[in-house]
Amino acid sequence: MKFLNTMLAGSLVILSGTALAESHEVQMLNTGPDGVMVFEPAVLSINPGDSVTFKATNPGHNSESMEGMKPEGAEGWQGGMGQEVTVTFDQDGVYVYQCTPHLMMAMVGVIKVGSGSNLEAIKTAAIDKKAAFMVAQDRLDGYLNQL
Repeated sequence: MKFLNTMLAGSLVILSGTALAESHEVQMLNTGPDGVMVFEPAVLSINPGDSVTFKATNPGHNSESMEGMKPEGAEGWQGGMGQEVTVTFDQDGVYVYQCTPHLMMAMVGVIKVGSGSNLEAIKTAAIDKKAAFMVAQDRLDGYLNQL
């Protein structure tokens, strides 16, 4: 009986952790509050275990983690063109993502998971990354400064 009670208590702890996870949505847009070729919201703060669904609201976009712009050891993702993708974020830190065909237009977004422990490293890496932007070169800095 003691074993059964222990198993039941353990199951409740696991289930309660899962039930607390939230789902968030980010739209991929041709135009939005921050200009052309944007994610909305572009800056998101979530808890570990939460998931984010990237919605292809307008055609011709994807969501992909940027190389060197996520916590060390964290899994990246690559959504298909015009496809919805859902990502669960289990590791604390800051993640920067892009729309691959519109990277030169600074179509990027930022997700802070938990405390965002790697924020300073991401800000340093952003210096080189934003050199690929043909327009809106200050967009990524603005997003990171919101954290």
